[in-house]
Amino acid sequence: MTKLRAALLLLMSVTLSACGGTDNSTNDTATVDVNVSQISYESGDCSGQFVAHPLPHTTVANRYPIEMFDSNGAGMAVNDLDQDGDLDLVFANLGGKNSVLWNEGNLKFRSQELEFGNSRAAATVDVDNDGWLDLVFTTENGLPLWWKNTKDGGFSNELGLPGVKAPAYSMAWSDLDQDGDLDLVAGSYDAALEKDLGDTFLNGDGAGIYVYTNNGGEFMGERLIDEAQALAIQVFDVDGNGKQDILIGNDFAVRDYLWLNKDAGWERSEMFNVTTHSTMSFALADLENDGQSELFATDMIPYKDDAETQAEWQPVMDMMMHGHVEGDPQVMANVLQSAEAENFNDVAEDRGVLATGWSWSGKFGDLDQDGFVDLYVVNGMRASELFSHLPNNELVEENQAFANNGDGTFEPVSAWMLGATDSGRGMSMADVDGDGDLDILVNNLETPAQLFENQLCEGTSVKVALRQAGVGNMHAVGAEVTLETNKGTLSRLQEAGSGYLSGDPAELHFGMPEGTIVEKLTVTWPDGSTTVVDTVDVGNTIIIER
Repeated sequence: MTKLRAALLLLMSVTLSACGGTDNSTNDTATVDVNVSQISYESGDCSGQFVAHPLPHTTVANRYPIEMFDSNGAGMAVNDLDQDGDLDLVFANLGGKNSVLWNEGNLKFRSQELEFGNSRAAATVDVDNDGWLDLVFTTENGLPLWWKNTKDGGFSNELGLPGVKAPAYSMAWSDLDQDGDLDLVAGSYDAALEKDLGDTFLNGDGAGIYVYTNNGGEFMGERLIDEAQALAIQVFDVDGNGKQDILIGNDFAVRDYLWLNKDAGWERSEMFNVTTHSTMSFALADLENDGQSELFATDMIPYKDDAETQAEWQPVMDMMMHGHVEGDPQVMANVLQSAEAENFNDVAEDRGVLATGWSWSGKFGDLDQDGFVDLYVVNGMRASELFSHLPNNELVEENQAFANNGDGTFEPVSAWMLGATDSGRGMSMADVDGDGDLDILVNNLETPAQLFENQLCEGTSVKVALRQAGVGNMHAVGAEVTLETNKGTLSRLQEAGSGYLSGDPAELHFGMPEGTIVEKLTVTWPDGSTTVVDTVDVGNTIIIER
């Protein structure tokens, strides 16, 4: 495959229209110059399918036979850690060591093991505001770990984040107070803490959901609730007031939590008529290109209804649904939230994404570059308490790929060759080989991690990379980018992470079918200000530096 070709095509200044205040109002305005550069890339190999490549990392369990909660596996992240233009890979581990796979081009990676493992989530963020991405891992039953980027191809272990005092299983990073640096939302997984720590946890006071506001590198914690089963955290603007809210996905039939970001502080809310029973991951995307994003949550439900599948699942279904109360808004199936008026309705069944197996990370991305985002879900489960009736105590399932029909409904697609059965957990989408389309990275449990190289041969793309100099939120996490084209309007949200315990790259991918012309690009920055770029060439990476 070809690498990103550094051919600088355009360098110009455009006017930034900055809206005063921290909401959607239009008060005083100011102008700021930003630099826009475009870098072209060359198309890669074309076979009409994804090609699987094993990677030199294997997440292994801490205990055998594998029990809950080792069965939950670990996440991963992808970003340019050494600022050489290639995306590097980060994998969390349980019984083994966490690792960084340095991208050396042409799908070749140099593996570097870190000192510790015993980790769950992975994120790449600039913790100390030095302009370089650091690594943060949540741990199985303790505080998050911070690995500082030493700017020479390595990392130093800083042990913990200053001011973070409570255990965390899941995490989300964004500029929640709109002051230019990254804040942290952390959630505990109490069932695992109770099993691992016993009375120490039961008699302690460290669990729940915390918001850690970044105050000059010191994180100031605010506890929102003192208990959680948080496998997933999604940070986005739910109520449209220009501020990012917090949604917590809980396991074990604990209802999901939602806090709205109001001027007076965090306000608990209930806006979802239906939620998942055991929420494993969240993903947010505009499925119809209508300017309104939908929210996808994964759960566990068989994607086949034959007798063999039902026999494999029945003992677990009986256990999971025991004690289900009539009228409970939680359903044991995937949920796709679509906004209507002031509430959300579940349209997962209508859109074709109700059942994907024992699902972990589900994410949206325009895999076939037709202008509409598709869906990929990784799944499988291995636990002696749940599947003793199956060989190796394992439920073996195929990962599920769905193509968007162009109207926000989905059809399963087998021709893409993404139906791996390697028990996936964490997953990210990124252009790893620099040819413009989205590849898929998966952190499996007990089998090597995988890179699925995109060779679908369709369309082209525009990629957008945002930069903010001198602030902790160097890649403008929380920004929204909109492309107005002759074939419709596309929008993306810059996130630090999504899905199950996994980090996202600091570049946004927009698939472009043949004949697409970009008429205008608009950036809404995390502080509410906007940038408009009128000249965008398809087939390029657009770098916008503020």
